[in-house]
Amino acid sequence: MKVTRRDFLKISGVTVSGATIGGLGLRGTSMAGARQGNVAVKYARESTTICPYCGVGCGLIVSAHAGKIVNMEGDPDHPINGGSLCSKGQAIRQVSENPWRITKPLYRKQGGTQWEEVTWDWAYNEIAKKIKKSRDAGFTRVNKNGQVVNRTDAIASIGSAALDNEECFIYQKWLRALGLVYIEHQARI
Repeated sequence: MKVTRRDFLKISGVTVSGATIGGLGLRGTSMAGARQGNVAVKYARESTTICPYCGVGCGLIVSAHAGKIVNMEGDPDHPINGGSLCSKGQAIRQVSENPWRITKPLYRKQGGTQWEEVTWDWAYNEIAKKIKKSRDAGFTRVNKNGQVVNRTDAIASIGSAALDNEECFIYQKWLRALGLVYIEHQARI
């Protein structure tokens, strides 16, 4: 088959137009059909959240019924994405339904080769001990000029795009209370 450049552009234009029109039609009818026909979605409790994949911060609506996520979609009232989602955002439900998702804390001893399951309480206590040890080892009360600084240079933090403003506020307060000065956010890197 011999296709000229002009023919290629025509075919491409028709394909893109058809996909766009078809996608808009399917999106509208599929959600309406899901809301009317699927009992789990119809009686689900909806809550809003932020997509955790990148620094854009797109809004999601998550519907849960009987302790399980039954639907995820873009939030049409969200100022950033207005209801649309990228391919990663559209596949976000797979994060919660992935059979390989780690749901319990794992620990590997120093020099060890095997991971072992531990309890959440043990993991939190170990993390707290290591943070305290690192903070105390690198804590500076007074700088070389005699000024009180109360900071640690031994710990740094890189925030996540999965946090909303309120969570970022609390996280920032906690880091500052520890005396961290090296605080960054994923969206700025």
